[in-house]
Amino acid sequence: MALVVIGGVAAGLSAAARARRIDPRLEIVVLEKGPVISYGACGLPYFVEGRVREVTDLITYTPEYFRKERNIDVRTGARVMAISHPRREVVLESGAKVAYEKLIIATGARGGLPDLPGAQLPHVFTLHTLDDAARMRRFLVERRPRSAVVIGAGYIGVEAADALRRNGLRVTILERSAHALLRPDDGFTLAVRAQLERHGVELRTGVPVMAIEPGRVAGVPADLVVMAAGFQPNVELAAAAGIEIGRSGAIRTDERMETNLRGVYAAGDCAEVIHLVTGRPTWIPLGTTANKAGRVAGACAAGARERFAGIVGTSIVSVFGMGFATTGFSAAEARAEGFTPVAARIEARSRPRYYEGVKTTVELVADSVTRRLVGGSVIGEDGAAGRINVIATALHARMRVDEFEQLDLAYSPPFTPVWDPILIAAQQLIKEMGA
Repeated sequence: MALVVIGGVAAGLSAAARARRIDPRLEIVVLEKGPVISYGACGLPYFVEGRVREVTDLITYTPEYFRKERNIDVRTGARVMAISHPRREVVLESGAKVAYEKLIIATGARGGLPDLPGAQLPHVFTLHTLDDAARMRRFLVERRPRSAVVIGAGYIGVEAADALRRNGLRVTILERSAHALLRPDDGFTLAVRAQLERHGVELRTGVPVMAIEPGRVAGVPADLVVMAAGFQPNVELAAAAGIEIGRSGAIRTDERMETNLRGVYAAGDCAEVIHLVTGRPTWIPLGTTANKAGRVAGACAAGARERFAGIVGTSIVSVFGMGFATTGFSAAEARAEGFTPVAARIEARSRPRYYEGVKTTVELVADSVTRRLVGGSVIGEDGAAGRINVIATALHARMRVDEFEQLDLAYSPPFTPVWDPILIAAQQLIKEMGA
């Protein structure tokens, strides 16, 4: 049989590699529309900043590696224009046709606002591919811009602002909503704003951008513009083939990552997965999810019976060295999902005061009816990733706040205080819940 994978980055190559491990005899073809595969998109801001020396350092594997070491036929510059499932074939831009018995769609997502007036001006950039990053870096070196506007205060927008400020530019972030980092939480946004302002970046929320003008966006001077808004899944190819699109706008899949068309799977930023807090489909495009869901799609396409249980939406972003980490839902999101949320936010030291502990902010959110944890956030320069991962684990385990407060966590002055900040937050949450 032949397995065809559309997309050669995180989900697609994870799927292909897993399928190869399951079935060494399987014919596997990966079709990637771009010139390179297997690159770390999350590292693009660090190349723009200059911390990563060469853009090619972000490439993990080459097509030659997959052909030689994995016996997987990876073809770059192979843009798929149509899927004909009745014929079990995909049609390339060149007119060539590639037959399949099983198909995995890993077409990812796209950012930017291509229909925004002025989006095609030469000083306007997105930050989604290696070419995007290389072009932006070249512009910084050759044109020496002095001011920048970033449209969108999500992960990419804030990281881009960080990178540009470290290059000496005056940076302003314009965000349509009232909140930053995709988290409807006033306290969290206030902390993001304060950290940005400490380092000379202005965050303006509630500012819709209607057009980009030469040298100016929404009245703000801009020698360089980064469009970091408008992120959406690439589903048009799938939809045209009769594949169902879920309510989130991404491809609908089951726990095996199979679509409504038998033998056709989808994974990565183009596909829905289950949110473990609600049990309902969601679309939260993250590289971690893409790799794990891709593995399951590849295994199942190769004949195994694996399942992807779901996610809780865990993420962390560095803003000038400060970690901003979230998992599950904020109180506002939990309320919108039908919970009756109670939240507690505390500040505590990451280590004992005598061991130079720094301030850490933790918020926990629980459902007052079931007392189950439904979300949390951690802000701090020290240990934010480890703490948010503990909270995420509790969400996976459907843990109640009373159980969470009793967790046996490590203690040693070089690493943590005797009462870890997340346990202090749990104690406060229990008080807020009246028990």
